[in-house]
Amino acid sequence: MSFLPRALLAACLTLIPVASAAAEQLKLAEISAYLNSLETLKGTFRQINDDGSVSTGQLYIRRPGRMRFEYDPPEQALVIAAASAVVIIDRKSNQPSETYPLSRTPLSLLLGRDIDLTRAAMVRNARFDGTATIVTAEDPDNLENGFLEMYFTDQPTRLEQWVIHDASGAQTRVILDAFETGMELPNSLFDADREKGRDR
Repeated sequence: MSFLPRALLAACLTLIPVASAAAEQLKLAEISAYLNSLETLKGTFRQINDDGSVSTGQLYIRRPGRMRFEYDPPEQALVIAAASAVVIIDRKSNQPSETYPLSRTPLSLLLGRDIDLTRAAMVRNARFDGTATIVTAEDPDNLENGFLEMYFTDQPTRLEQWVIHDASGAQTRVILDAFETGMELPNSLFDADREKGRDR
């Protein structure tokens, strides 16, 4: 499995948080309410890979259950979550697409219909680094997939970044540079079969 699918499978879905003297740790219930309030999201991201290389692209979310990572050239990769599955399409590798159950990845913590991090089995702990509340998540039945750290800042509550730690110790950051919420997003964005058909 290539680095890109492995990293995105481990956690799938990072703005470096801006320091704030008044920052306080968020409660898991507050983060849950924030995530449940997000219906649609569109923005740009930067992915900082373990070797220091940087990929960029567009991110689309339509809750519940739908997400799309669209990588800019020279990458030719798409990651689509829909219909309870995560599909990874990497045209550059000339390999078949890979499909995994959404419920087996921490993406389900972001895309679930009714998120309650206080009861989610994947949440290992939450801590405060002086700037952001960091929620650590992992699949207790698949620890070999590594774990995910999601960073949330307050005033207002906002998802700023997440860091993927795979089983080998490698780290991948996904940086949300800018995003907007509340827009209409068409079903075609999350149609993995349509995207796979373009390779035929």
